[in-house]
Amino acid sequence: MFSIRRFASVLLSFATLIPLCACSKHDGDEQYYLITANTQIPYWQSAAAGFFKAAEQMKVRAEVDGPDTYDPQAEKVAFDKAVAAKPSGILVSAGDAELLRPSIDAAINAGIPVITIDSDSPVSKRLFFVGTNNYDAGVRGGELAVKQLHGKGNLVIFTMPSQANLNARLRGYQKIFDAYPQIKTRIVDMKGDPRVVFDETQKILDKKEPVDGFLCLEAQGGKEVASVLNNNHVTGKLVIAMDTDDDTLDWIRKGVIEATIAQKPYTMGYFGMQMLDDFHHKRLTASEAATNADDPNADLPTFVDTGSTLINRGNVDGVIEAQQNSKQKKS
Repeated sequence: MFSIRRFASVLLSFATLIPLCACSKHDGDEQYYLITANTQIPYWQSAAAGFFKAAEQMKVRAEVDGPDTYDPQAEKVAFDKAVAAKPSGILVSAGDAELLRPSIDAAINAGIPVITIDSDSPVSKRLFFVGTNNYDAGVRGGELAVKQLHGKGNLVIFTMPSQANLNARLRGYQKIFDAYPQIKTRIVDMKGDPRVVFDETQKILDKKEPVDGFLCLEAQGGKEVASVLNNNHVTGKLVIAMDTDDDTLDWIRKGVIEATIAQKPYTMGYFGMQMLDDFHHKRLTASEAATNADDPNADLPTFVDTGSTLINRGNVDGVIEAQQNSKQKKS
């Protein structure tokens, strides 16, 4: 579970947020980076859209970098390259929290603000984390799984153990399952590759393993499971996914995926950019940021929960319509 000291949620009103941006003075030398471990998937394209929108409003330069497919080592290279450019600030999603920690610490020591989004590196010196309360998201998914399976069944969980956010989701699921000893789980490391999910699901069906459902803790997994089940004309399996990829929503509409837990990557990118700007203009040092969590009068949070939503057949049509309208407005 998240440490209270480092992850105490802070409720910020719009009245508080607006001055953070409105009072800042910008110049043409300001350069901000968003670094991710998988830039090409829709989730990160949405985060990039929010990041660029905030940069456009503040009239500062912004760049997104990182590998096209999941590759934490390549993400570290991109992060170090951004640090070498001496930017005004960096947003980063830690594909591997420990691998990236020394680079984050080096950036902070060099006076470059670093904020983690989506997936944290909690032991690093990053200033704070913006993203989903992933433990709560896992609890929500676990409660749904227990309800749908009537408290018993065999589940396969697709995840990536190197990512802190997915580990938090897994702990949330396990917290619920601890009260139901007839629910058995098997963990599969998908290694950031959706083909692993596809192939493993197909093997399970070929071997006729007694699996009652699949829990996908990463955005690309749910639609792969759904495709395999559909291809093999298999029904009656519980599938719970993550996020709002178009294909995931379509499989919910078709009844193959039971539900998905939606995050807000656009909000993470947009708000994270604003907060980097605030750190840049306040000239906060790493030591000042480190005491922020213990200061009852701090003007900045240690964790911003951007929220999550459960999407199922009852509300998926409205979500699809809202996403389409949002894409039109942003284009």
